Amino acid sequence: MTAGRAAVLEAGAFTVSDVDYGDPGRDEVLVRLVASGLCHTDLAVLAGGIPFPAPGIIGHEGAGVVERVGPGVTEVAPGDKVLLSFTSCGDCAACTADHPAYCETWLPRNLLGALRQDDAGTITRDGQPLAGHFFGQSSFGTFAIADRRSLVRVAPDADLTALAPLGCGVLTGFGSIWNVLDPGPEDIVAVYGAGAVGLSGVIAASLRSPARLIAIDLVAERLDLARELGATDVIDAGAEDVATRLAEITGGRGVDLSFDTTGSPGVARAALDAAAIRGTVLVCGAPPPGTEIAVDIQGMLTGKVLRGVTMGDASPQQLIPQLVALHAEGRLPLERLERAYELDEIARAVEDMHHGRTVKPVIVF
Repeated sequence: MTAGRAAVLEAGAFTVSDVDYGDPGRDEVLVRLVASGLCHTDLAVLAGGIPFPAPGIIGHEGAGVVERVGPGVTEVAPGDKVLLSFTSCGDCAACTADHPAYCETWLPRNLLGALRQDDAGTITRDGQPLAGHFFGQSSFGTFAIADRRSLVRVAPDADLTALAPLGCGVLTGFGSIWNVLDPGPEDIVAVYGAGAVGLSGVIAASLRSPARLIAIDLVAERLDLARELGATDVIDAGAEDVATRLAEITGGRGVDLSFDTTGSPGVARAALDAAAIRGTVLVCGAPPPGTEIAVDIQGMLTGKVLRGVTMGDASPQQLIPQLVALHAEGRLPLERLERAYELDEIARAVEDMHHGRTVKPVIVF
């Protein structure tokens, strides 16, 4: 057993506790964490929107150093620096086609922490087992027992604190633009929501140099940051009529490529209404199950597309090294989004993120 500390989820809140980590099982790795990003998906678990069992440990943007490897693990060795992302089975049709975000067992493996080997490593508190393996990692602690397919090895000199959010939020925002919408120089692009996912999308879109890049949010400071990160236009949805402003900016043409990160069905519908002929609206926010988007079928007959995306349709082992390289070149300024918190400050980090005071909290160990 390895002694550590973790933010244990119970009764809709975190309790920082002493815990014990077991040895990694087959295809698992014990990682000593340096940092972990805090994501809106974690907040959704706290709010009860995702039914992860409690008491348990969540967190899914881990970054750390390999301590021990379990049987069957050959990709990494003790001492390697790694970033942690989502996991997948590796064998289904989606996984073998390099679309692991659409793994047939993605939901139980990631959001429910299930489908583990019989010899899987356990985490206990006072001798009682805790739920874990959230996104194949459960990174809100000083260690994580991580699935081998959630690991991406990085260079020995990598800044793990800065790079931690690559595993989910940045991967989702950047990948959704880069892999799915794929804007060109004649496209008008709009990003709804300027949180960590949306701003990562803004950065990705700016690297493709579209004709216009529009950021839409309710927080003026985030819109200012979006401009600095490459947006050519911004719309304050709390002070301006979004539809009118989009019509003005696009000359009545509409938006070719829209990326809705808000999870609001009203925003998605508004994005569809503002879309150009043959325009695409991509949604990635995750409201409660059963949430529906009202669609005007007549409007859709102009060739408009409403599409969903998970994790930027990315393979972490392929996209994360590209993101690390962009960060090293100064073209992915992650530090502009981040603020560091100690593990004992995780409740404050949650509040600051919820109220928009921090774009991307990073828990440091």
